[in-house]
Amino acid sequence: MADFRRDVYSNRAVAAVYFVLRFFVILVMIAQLFNRNFENFFLCILTLLLFLIPSFIEKKIKIELPGTLEIIILLFIFAAEILGEIQSYYIAFPYWDTMLHTMNGFLCAAIGFSLVDILNRNDRFSFSLSPLYLAIVAFCFSMTIGVLWEFFECTMDQVFHLDMQKDTVVNSISSVMLPSSHASLPQSIDGITDVILVTADGSQYPLGLGGYLDIGLLDTMMDLFVNFIGAVVFSVVGYFYVKSRGKGSFARRFIPRVLPFSREEKKEE
Repeated sequence: MADFRRDVYSNRAVAAVYFVLRFFVILVMIAQLFNRNFENFFLCILTLLLFLIPSFIEKKIKIELPGTLEIIILLFIFAAEILGEIQSYYIAFPYWDTMLHTMNGFLCAAIGFSLVDILNRNDRFSFSLSPLYLAIVAFCFSMTIGVLWEFFECTMDQVFHLDMQKDTVVNSISSVMLPSSHASLPQSIDGITDVILVTADGSQYPLGLGGYLDIGLLDTMMDLFVNFIGAVVFSVVGYFYVKSRGKGSFARRFIPRVLPFSREEKKEE
């Protein structure tokens, strides 16, 4: 814990963001406790633990996170857990989830970019590799994490009947399963204003949503697309960072740096 405090205080901007966010999380946690909302109370505790991840990663795998990247990670956690879940920003602001998935693509690309350096433990070796190769690694790593997260959302929806893959109301569909379709030729229906559900006992339930309910497909595709955008942006930044031999001041704010081994660690090897 002492090492964590020292690391935080070493960067005033990171320290300010960390303590302000932690202060708000604690206030929300107290409010949830008084309201007897224990699920959100434990979500606040989880958020406080997640705030420790950047420092934990730095210590365990011997890297240095730039202050800008560390601030983005902290804001991402706060926006996802406190604002998104507890304050219901996912519902209040339709594009809140889209923004977070874009940030996730960017952050995961940063992690993927630094993996080569972390695995090789050599400051110079990473710059001897092709800049295009590192950019592709960053991009593929980010997209893989994005796909795995969508697998997780789908599993939770199917097993626990949640709605992590948010539904979308659409006004037209095309399908080969419609009665008027022939073989593999899809039939289109446009101008849909309502859908009536009929259950096994004959009960009917008009949705009243103004269209057909797409159950998660469009949300998943949008999440992957914005993840793609975030991954591409960082991959391009990383490409030119390596191309310029690490001289780019902008890119350096987002590129984790592998720390050299100490004498004791070299002896152990």
